Formats: sequence, structure tokens, C-alpha cells
Amino acid sequence: MRAVSTEDDRPRQAGGYADSGFYTPSSESSSVSDFGSGTTAALPRPGDPISTDLDEPRREEVLDPTPHAWHLGADLGLLVLRVTVGALFIGHGLQKVFGLLEGPGIDGFAQVLTQLGFQQATLLAWVTGITELVGGALLVLGLFTPAAAAAVLGVMANAIWVRVNIDLFAGNVELESVYAAAAFLLLFAGAGKISLDRNSPWFRRAPAFGFIFLILAAGLSVVTLVVLR
Repeated sequence: MRAVSTEDDRPRQAGGYADSGFYTPSSESSSVSDFGSGTTAALPRPGDPISTDLDEPRREEVLDPTPHAWHLGADLGLLVLRVTVGALFIGHGLQKVFGLLEGPGIDGFAQVLTQLGFQQATLLAWVTGITELVGGALLVLGLFTPAAAAAVLGVMANAIWVRVNIDLFAGNVELESVYAAAAFLLLFAGAGKISLDRNSPWFRRAPAFGFIFLILAAGLSVVTLVVLR
């Protein structure tokens, strides 16, 4: 009589169930099928290095961030500030150079500069008047904004220096201080997208160019006060 086997006579496949009832994957089979893809993905083995490919895009984003995008509110605010300050300085320039808008003209302004202790008053009157006229026009257009803002800031710095009175509120130079603050803002913030400078290098790197022109304006202001006064 043939002995009855208590075990399944069928050959066991790698990765089947063992006598203990626990699943024992074969060392020869180390892959599983991806659902719906029809491909096999290798399972990591103990001690294998873990891939960090997923971290690469994050590193690129940190090293090469997206350029800052100006929003409409900032552009509109810069436009209003530019046009207002520029128009006012055009008016000051017309008063000094042409005597318009009840202005003193070159001779009258040269007398004011002489009383303030400046030498070469007529030449300085022309330089100041042209600077205000051209600088104001460039601010309105949003063209060469760092140079225009620095020119306005330099004129206002000299005006504050010769007119300040520490015994009065705000040194009695409130208006000059507001002009200087507005010019300083435009110097470092740029003209905004609603301008002719929107495709220029100094628009894309406004703080860097602002710092350069700030140094130029400060140097010219010091030379004016030291040499001509």
C-alpha cells in the first residue's frame, strides 16, 4: 500500500508559505508590480542608500528663487508718488530758471544763495534750477529714476542743511524733509512697472543702483557745501 503523504506533493514556489505559516519572500525575487503600470519596482534592501532625488528641486528653488513680482497696489502708489514729486519739482525749476509761477528767476535765486553764504551764486542757481527741472521731468516719466531721485535728494539735503533751526519744530524744514523722504523712497524702491524704466537694469536691481547713486548724491552735496560755501 502506498504511504499517504502529510505534505503537499506539489513543488513549492519561491515566496510561498512555509511550514510555520509565515510568508518568506525568496531572496531571488526582490520586486513587486506597480499597480496599473505593468512595471516592476525594486524594493530597497537593508543597507542600500536612500535616494535623495526628490530633494533636488527644492535645492534649486532655494538657490534660484523666483524674482519678486510687484503687485498693482505698489506700482500705482509709486506712480502717484513719482508724478506728484516730479510735478512739484518741475514747478520749482520753472520758478528758478524762468521766473514763472511767481518765482524769483536766476537773479533773484542767486541773491538768496548769496545771503545763505554761497559763492558763485549765479552758477549755483543755474545748476540748482536745471537739476530740479530735469530731475522732476524724469521722475514724472519714470526714466533714469535713480539719477533723478538722487538729484532731488541732493538738492533737498543742501536745503535742509542751510535752513534747519533746531529751536523750531522739526527744524523748520518739514516740507524739505518730506521731499527728501519721498526721493529716498524712489531711489531704493524704483519707479514701478508703470514707467519707462520697467525694462531697465536699474529697475530690476533698484536697491543696488539706489545705493550707488546715494553715494554720488552725498558726495556732490558735501562738495557743494564745503567748496561753494
